[in-house]
Amino acid sequence: MMGKPELLAPAGNPEKMRMALRYGADAVYLGGKEFGLRAFGGNFSREDLAEGIAFAHGIGKKVYVTVNIFPHNSDLERLPDYLGFLSEARADALLVADLGVFMMARDIVPEMELHVSTQANTTNWATVESWQRLGAKRVVLARELSLTEIREIRRKCPVELEMFVHGAMCISYSGRCLMSNYFTGRDANRGSCAQACRWKYHLVEEKRPGQYIPVLEDERGTYIFNSKDLCLLPHIREVMESGVDSFKIEGRMKSVHYVASVVKAYRMAIDACFSEGDAFKIRQEWLEELEKVSHRPYTTGFCFHQPSGEDQIYGTSSYVQTSDFVGLVLEYDERTGLALVEQRNNMKRGQEIEVFQPTGELFRQELAEMYDEDGEPIEVAPHPQQLVRIRMEHAVEPFSILRREV
Repeated sequence: MMGKPELLAPAGNPEKMRMALRYGADAVYLGGKEFGLRAFGGNFSREDLAEGIAFAHGIGKKVYVTVNIFPHNSDLERLPDYLGFLSEARADALLVADLGVFMMARDIVPEMELHVSTQANTTNWATVESWQRLGAKRVVLARELSLTEIREIRRKCPVELEMFVHGAMCISYSGRCLMSNYFTGRDANRGSCAQACRWKYHLVEEKRPGQYIPVLEDERGTYIFNSKDLCLLPHIREVMESGVDSFKIEGRMKSVHYVASVVKAYRMAIDACFSEGDAFKIRQEWLEELEKVSHRPYTTGFCFHQPSGEDQIYGTSSYVQTSDFVGLVLEYDERTGLALVEQRNNMKRGQEIEVFQPTGELFRQELAEMYDEDGEPIEVAPHPQQLVRIRMEHAVEPFSILRREV
């Protein structure tokens, strides 16, 4: 019988964490201010971590903390204290890539679950089995695996398996990149990636310095390392049947809107696939939801075939999206029909807005009435995070996202 996998979401900061959990994630993965691979992702102070873990546990959800850098000697000095703190804060698991960090964690906090990060490049059942013998609770599989290979690993290994199902793909080996180090001195494997794979490139011939030749004979240059984004939602049934325990969404650097929208689309797809059996079909509205957020065109990555030129984008490194996040509902008054909204983008009366709710149905309406904090009617809300009240045509849940078509 097909099991229901955990839906694991990124949490770049406390707000994103809470939104991911409210919109349907079973667990989140996040990083502290050190020892993680997203040094510029906002991340969590120790106080934020303790509060975030308590919040998640209070609603029956889990928190996994990244300790997945490849450390140098100097990085190890502070590690024991940090591991002790994560144990006291009751993190549900540590995400680790480096064998030395893994063994230190086993010695210092033996009660904690250890998950082997995708940066460990686990591509075969023998390596999965070896991590299990060392004490790993879960192994995050390398992005370079096909679904056929994943099924074989599942048959041979009882340990929990996790795989990426959605998000950005970088030109690297499961996230282990050296381009950033060589081009900028920023170590991607210690959290400081400069995203050099998204830059525009020309070819230079050794004996003709200064002559920049477009690789594809295009005056704009070419983005030769620029992969499309991974999206496996259209194949959710096949992926669920593989027996993987956790479906992971990439994106600790992404927006609140991105996290909420992608999480809810996969939540609905997983739940429907699990409950409907042979009658299950992909809904067009789930796919449309994934188009509304900032993304590159989608690919299935390595899941069904070896990537080719069709899985790359050669003309631009830009993102596309069909909707803008304009406001976040903080509370709703059933008596007056007014919602208190925190502005996130320019809003003005007369616009058509879409109301995207954590659990309720999506609906559209005209932004017909808007009031400032003093109750005075206003035509526009131009100030960042301005608080306004908007008359809603239907009752609306707190933490609903208001957006408009681009």
